[in-house]
Amino acid sequence: MMHSAGIQLLGFTLAFLGVIGSIASTVMVEWKASSYAGDNIITAQAMYEGLWKSCVSQSTGQIQCKVYDSLLQLPGIVLGTRGLMLCAILLGIISMMVEMVGMRCTTCMSEAPAQKDKVALAGGVIFIIAGLLALAGTSWYGHRIAKDFYNPFTPTNSRYEFGSALYVGWGAASLIIIGGSFLCCNCSTDGSGKQPRYPASRSAGPQGKDYV
Repeated sequence: MMHSAGIQLLGFTLAFLGVIGSIASTVMVEWKASSYAGDNIITAQAMYEGLWKSCVSQSTGQIQCKVYDSLLQLPGIVLGTRGLMLCAILLGIISMMVEMVGMRCTTCMSEAPAQKDKVALAGGVIFIIAGLLALAGTSWYGHRIAKDFYNPFTPTNSRYEFGSALYVGWGAASLIIIGGSFLCCNCSTDGSGKQPRYPASRSAGPQGKDYV
């Protein structure tokens, strides 16, 4: 019992850190950074673009950021990645609330351990779905960056590379999936480890008869 509770707590901790990382990745501006590959690159400034705004960093240390004005003018890749990351965060928060009820280290539903394990299993599944959504969003955005970078028709000064927010998002998605897997594997193992029930053995002699 203590071993199972420890695995659940480990899985919840990993998934919780992953959700925090997904939130940080979503609000970060460094989803893609200007590339310095090539000969005619202006290194006096560095440009970053995120899901909500774009920034320009000067060599003097001054940073100027601009929030995207119109939602309808944004590229489809930005809108799609926004939706995937926000859905991942929402599902992660829902799963955390579910796990607070289903984990064995909590007192909720302690009188029904079988139902409590099912709730924990459901929370783990939701965690895995949230991690897959975050992984899909970051991978889709990263694929577009790589596609534009290797496109020969893309101007040299308009090429971007992977930003730090992508690496944070990939790491966060991995933590969520691993944490959710721990929760699911722990519940399934406990469910399959129940001992079989055998019918009560009967005595060899006939019952209900008295002998003198």
